[in-house]
Amino acid sequence: MSEDKPDIRQHAVKTDPRPRRTTEGDAFTMLVVGVASLGGTISEVGEVLAGHAGQTLARWVFLDAIATEADTVAEISRRLGQARQSVQRIANVVVGDGLAVFEDNPAHQRAKLVRLTPAGRRVLRKISVRQKKWAETAGELLGGADIAATAALVRRLAEVVEDTPV
Repeated sequence: MSEDKPDIRQHAVKTDPRPRRTTEGDAFTMLVVGVASLGGTISEVGEVLAGHAGQTLARWVFLDAIATEADTVAEISRRLGQARQSVQRIANVVVGDGLAVFEDNPAHQRAKLVRLTPAGRRVLRKISVRQKKWAETAGELLGGADIAATAALVRRLAEVVEDTPV
């Protein structure tokens, strides 16, 4: 530093650019952030469970969607809330792996039905057995009353999120 200039250091002022929320708004935001984080964690667990059968979470969800009856890709995508093209890609993969087959649809000339094969049933069972053990252990740790109360809150949260204008 030169002797004729004083040592002036500027410090960054830390200000939060976000507007202040009400107590309820803060609590809601924390709940949404927690639910989003939990969703990611549950997806990671799903990948591990499916991975034990050589599958991915997306393939497991697809196989589970046709576990009880054959359906069209369009209908499966509506039920899962996924883009039809994404579900079609997964359908093509599981059919290619011999876990499902495309069948003619008597109700529609072009929209094929997707049905599990015996190999697909075996894979789904293998994943489901592991998931059952995991779910029962987690359920015991939480307890039925807490699970029921949380499930009710999650349903209410979904309603509020869907019904509240952005």
